[in-house]
Amino acid sequence: MKKLSVIFYLMCFALSMQAQQPAVVVGAERTAEYLPLLAGKRIALLSNQSGIVGDQHLLDVLIKNTVNVTAIFSPEHGFRGEAGAGDHVPSSIDEKTGVPILSLYDGIQPGSPSEESMKKFDVLIVDLQDVGVRFFNYYITVTKMMDACAVHHKKVILLDRPNPNGHYVDGPILNMKYKSGVGGLPIPVVHGMTLGELAEMVNGEKWLPEGRKCDLTVIRCLNYTHQTMYRLPVLPSPNLPNMLSIYLYPSTCYFEATPVSLGRGTALPFQVYGHPNMKGYDFSFTPKSMPSSLHPPQQDRLCYGVDLSHLSEEAVWKKGIDLSYLIDAYKNLNMDDYFFRSFFENLIGVDYVRKMIHQGKSADAIKALWSDDVEKFKKQRKPYLLYEEGFDTTNN
Repeated sequence: MKKLSVIFYLMCFALSMQAQQPAVVVGAERTAEYLPLLAGKRIALLSNQSGIVGDQHLLDVLIKNTVNVTAIFSPEHGFRGEAGAGDHVPSSIDEKTGVPILSLYDGIQPGSPSEESMKKFDVLIVDLQDVGVRFFNYYITVTKMMDACAVHHKKVILLDRPNPNGHYVDGPILNMKYKSGVGGLPIPVVHGMTLGELAEMVNGEKWLPEGRKCDLTVIRCLNYTHQTMYRLPVLPSPNLPNMLSIYLYPSTCYFEATPVSLGRGTALPFQVYGHPNMKGYDFSFTPKSMPSSLHPPQQDRLCYGVDLSHLSEEAVWKKGIDLSYLIDAYKNLNMDDYFFRSFFENLIGVDYVRKMIHQGKSADAIKALWSDDVEKFKKQRKPYLLYEEGFDTTNN
């Protein structure tokens, strides 16, 4: 009881302090810190629709300040953030500025730049809004670009942004035998770091191939700590339409490796789950093909299941990763081995979770098994944190 009282007091204190703090200033807004570093250089920009400085895009700010922007690299979802997950996006020209857009998701080698594109610039500026989850792959793209820049002796300036899931660490550390496009580093599912902190860790832990090190400068955010519950001003991707979807994402994304729909092709992606054969549920939905989700799972089929969109944001982010949704669908469909697809381990990162669900273990029992990973990673990441850590606000 005493421990609960202390936790409640600390949470109230943190929320009251947050209310008194000045607004967060993202790295891209700190032009005085990075514009002098760009003088006389050819600049490439890795960004998308989230690269906003006030009411302008960073690209426009750079052009207005006579920065020589010679190329734009666009990550998954494209420079305007309108493409669906994994969709091929062709290279093009930015209509407003005439700067070439070099797609890193053009279907050739996802996330990796061509040799020819690396000749177009001297300094790479990175400005992307991440959500702090291992299978949200912007950090993989950044890591690949860091390595390319290390090989070609290019400097990287990363303009940091807050992590909306930066208040906690949760999930097992990725077993690197399951490394893939949805998991590229030995980190937990929720790592609690900004992209700038994670990039520093990539360098410090020598996670680039052959131990290479990138010439990296991180422009930090101001007025941000890991207790700041930062609300994103721009959607990071078309299927994360609100803060609740971002908070649920670490718990519901595993349905991607099952026959269960997680709401792609509806107005509530990552906030509902269901299947045509799920029994005992009044809630239903029908996924439809749309630009943000072409040919979603269970397209045009009436699915029965659970609506999570009524949950409070606070209840979700305090809980952290919650496998009870996955376990509920698994038990209801009674499909045994046919429930999980082969890449489930690529998402969760270890082999024991599938086995424990088969054995009937609870979500809390499974979560307890990765608690050592969480503590190990918190210690490992500590030298690379750029912002005050504070206490973990989830129920780990």
